[in-house]
Amino acid sequence: MEKGLDGQSLLSLIRGEFGSGDVDIRTYSPLTLAYIGDAVFEMIVRTLVVEKGQRAANALHRHTTRIVCAQMQAKLADAVYDSLTEEEQDVYRRGKNTKIHSSAKNASLGDYRKATGFEALCGYLFLKNDTVRIMQIVRQAFEAAQVEL
Repeated sequence: MEKGLDGQSLLSLIRGEFGSGDVDIRTYSPLTLAYIGDAVFEMIVRTLVVEKGQRAANALHRHTTRIVCAQMQAKLADAVYDSLTEEEQDVYRRGKNTKIHSSAKNASLGDYRKATGFEALCGYLFLKNDTVRIMQIVRQAFEAAQVEL
């Protein structure tokens, strides 16, 4: 779990600062989980890209978008699916199989669905306050898919 200066996770700090309470995340739709999961995954990738060294903002953006695109997320999901717990696989499948009302510009429907499942899993784990598990999954996925940051 990611901890702030006072020992609290980012999620706990957000909830405490803005008065949001605990909600049963099992009631969230897969697309809601994917919505927050997209931001969580992108924040991880942006942080890793920025920490690789000073570069122009457009270079940072280009590098980041190569990793956070649907095709790469689908590849990452495939790379780690078998190592997910049964609960995590269920969340992923719910995200992947949900009715999607839009499509990615440059991705197949299959890749877009897998990416939505991967984002739903990231969102679920974030709202469950399990940042450590998100990091384990992302690291394993990056290593298995040979992602260069």
